[in-house]
Amino acid sequence: MFEKDKRTLRAASPYSAVITREQFLFYEVRTTAKLICEGLCDDEIAERIVKENLFQYPTERSLKSMARTCLYRLKVLEDRSLVKAIATQPSSTAKQICLYAMMRQYRLVWDFMLTVVGAKYRLLDTSFGKVDLNGFLLRLQEQDDGVATWSQSTVTKVKQVLAKILVENEYLDSPAADHLNPVLIDPLLESVIRTSGQELALPAFNCLN
Repeated sequence: MFEKDKRTLRAASPYSAVITREQFLFYEVRTTAKLICEGLCDDEIAERIVKENLFQYPTERSLKSMARTCLYRLKVLEDRSLVKAIATQPSSTAKQICLYAMMRQYRLVWDFMLTVVGAKYRLLDTSFGKVDLNGFLLRLQEQDDGVATWSQSTVTKVKQVLAKILVENEYLDSPAADHLNPVLIDPLLESVIRTSGQELALPAFNCLN
């Protein structure tokens, strides 16, 4: 009964710990974006990923699952120019757009990037450490019954994934870094964010004007 109650609370929550499995996936998302730009439909893309093992995964099931994740992540961008940029632009630009896609896909990443990272840029506070990750998860556990049911191992893994995302996008030099680096938003991404009415996301990319 208790486990059923926990599942119910998690299902009702806008927050999910699925990022512990569906991580940044830059190589996979970029590969998928290239197939989209070739003009393939979703089914053709998934079939190609599985048939040629483009992600270099051990099982067909894992390939199918992650192909669906990557396709959905690109769809939430709702902008073909961003998908093309992921496929064709230098990795630093493509990664930044992939981060924005993660923010759009996962409320957890959106809130973290805005309420922790974006807030620090707004306050000109470059300090960053475990205390910030711990504080963010603690606040979520206090505010959301679903997050409150997460095990300690899940919470730890979520914090590790969030830190890794920051490292992959050069916000942090390493998971043990004690400060945020200044980042510069790509002009294309800034333009799409503003045009789509998502200006709230800009501070996450140190864009404060």
